[in-house]
Amino acid sequence: MRSIALDVHRDFCEVAIVEDGEVRSAGRIATSPESIALFAGSLCPTDQVVLETTSGAIEIARLLGPHVARVVLANAADVRAIAHARVKSDRFDAATLARLLAAGMLDGVWVPDERIGALRRRIARRAALVRQRTRAKNEIHAVIMRCLLGRPPASDLFGKKGRAWLTTQQLPPAEAETVAGCLRQVDFLGTEIAAIDAKLAEFALTSPQAKRLMTIPGVDVAAACTLIAAIGDIRRFDSPRKLAAYLGLDPRVRQSGEKPARHGRISKRGNPHARHVLVEAAWQAMRTPGPLRAFGERIRARKGTQVAAVAVARKIATIAWQMLTRSEDYAFQSPSLVRKKVRNAELKSGAPRLSTRHTGTRQRVTPDERERDRELQQQAENGYRRLIADWQATGPKAGAGATPGRASSRPSTRQATRQTTEPQTSAL
Repeated sequence: MRSIALDVHRDFCEVAIVEDGEVRSAGRIATSPESIALFAGSLCPTDQVVLETTSGAIEIARLLGPHVARVVLANAADVRAIAHARVKSDRFDAATLARLLAAGMLDGVWVPDERIGALRRRIARRAALVRQRTRAKNEIHAVIMRCLLGRPPASDLFGKKGRAWLTTQQLPPAEAETVAGCLRQVDFLGTEIAAIDAKLAEFALTSPQAKRLMTIPGVDVAAACTLIAAIGDIRRFDSPRKLAAYLGLDPRVRQSGEKPARHGRISKRGNPHARHVLVEAAWQAMRTPGPLRAFGERIRARKGTQVAAVAVARKIATIAWQMLTRSEDYAFQSPSLVRKKVRNAELKSGAPRLSTRHTGTRQRVTPDERERDRELQQQAENGYRRLIADWQATGPKAGAGATPGRASSRPSTRQATRQTTEPQTSAL
């Protein structure tokens, strides 16, 4: 079996082959569909091919896949030997990739299907547009501060009332041009973001996994789609710890010799946007009655608000793994809030608005329904607090969980967010 490596560039690919322990260069091929297809026809069914995860790597892997035994897309972090080598050339990089593949030292990254790939591209584009809109808004706020206009009277400067206040301000010509240009950017970017939100809403309404994640407090349509895009196939992760590590929510560990392990801040590996979305969902969950708020308050009392938000974000990731693995909804969900999320998704996808007097299913949440759901959430939160109080009253536990620097790998029988129980409804 031959091990073939491609060092991919925009115009060409450098090819190296390892056969019978010998490395040789096979020249270059053009980075075009015709040349890649011609090269794929010259390969054997027993060959294995490796290439780094560049912008065109997935398409090249798709063209080569039917002609070889396997195609490995190597993560750049796994081939640091190339970056730190004294000799840096395309031929040397391809030869190093081929040697690593032949030695079995490369694990391929997971390649999403076309549906998840399109969702990832939409999520990435939406995040980029939001950053651009934020920069434009910040530039307008900077103009207000430079001109000593004080605090705007409206909470939303870019709403109807805030824009009316902006038009009444006397600004120098250069500053007025800046504000007008930035407002045009905000309007244009808002239109583009709304178009992407409509596509995400359509995806969420047709995805059982996205609807399931929306039952978690703080997880809306955009957050659910972002998590689905980052996770892909939940079967890739054997445990919730692996999912937390994939999202960069696992603590850094330093251990050497007989010294106990030292745990630091989170690793921040993986998709930064998915981690940001989880933290934003955690902030909202900490303001909503339920076990997640009680958990966040318990962490905040010991380690502060910021650490508590990250801990709740990891807890949401753990709950998401349990829900997607077991195909179950969140046990302590608020039905009225979930119905509101689904209705907002329908409106974003282009569904018509309905009047309050229609014969179909009720769309708006009544105050009685909202109050009843709040009582259920408060009951679940109180149950979690009693569970923690009983657990703390038993004293320190023995076993693997008490080993310094190592947590127990066994599932907890007292986990408050397990999906096997539901809160009891109070008599009304």
